[in-house]
Amino acid sequence: MSVNSRNIALLAAFGSAAMLLGAFGFQYLGGMAPCKLCIWQRWPHGLAAAVGILVLFAPKRPLYLLGAALVLFGAGVAFYHTGVEQHWWLGPTTCSSQPVGGLSTDQLMDQIFKAPLVRCDEIPWSMFGLSMAAWNFLISMALVGMWLTAFRRAGQEG
Repeated sequence: MSVNSRNIALLAAFGSAAMLLGAFGFQYLGGMAPCKLCIWQRWPHGLAAAVGILVLFAPKRPLYLLGAALVLFGAGVAFYHTGVEQHWWLGPTTCSSQPVGGLSTDQLMDQIFKAPLVRCDEIPWSMFGLSMAAWNFLISMALVGMWLTAFRRAGQEG
C-alpha cells in the first residue's frame, strides 16, 4: 500500500508546523530569545503550514510546488544563518525594533536595558555539534523532498 500525494503533503506541512512550534517552545519555554535570522526562518514554515491547510481542503498539485518553494527558501535562510554562526560570512548589520508608542522615556529606557541582546553569529544551543539553524536547514531539506515527492506522485495518480 502506498501513501497518496495529499497525505505526503500534509505530513510535510505538519513538519513545518512542528518546526515552528519547536521554535516557539525554545523561545517561550526555554527562554531563548530569537535573533533576526531566527525570525526570518520561521516565516516560510508558517506559510508552508498554511499551504497544508489549503491542501486539506483542495489538494491541488501546484500547492505542492508552492510548499516546496517556501520551505526551500527557509532552508536557504537557515543555511545563510549557519554560515553567519560559523563565521563563513558576515550577517546583517541592522537590527529591528518594536513600536514604542505610549511609553515614557523612563519606561522606554527600562525596556531597552531589559531586552535580551541576541546576536546572529553566536550559537546559543546545539545538538551533536549542529546549531538550531543547521538542524533547520537539514530538516527543511527533508521537508522539501516530501513536498516534491507529493508533487511527483500527484502527477502519477492522475
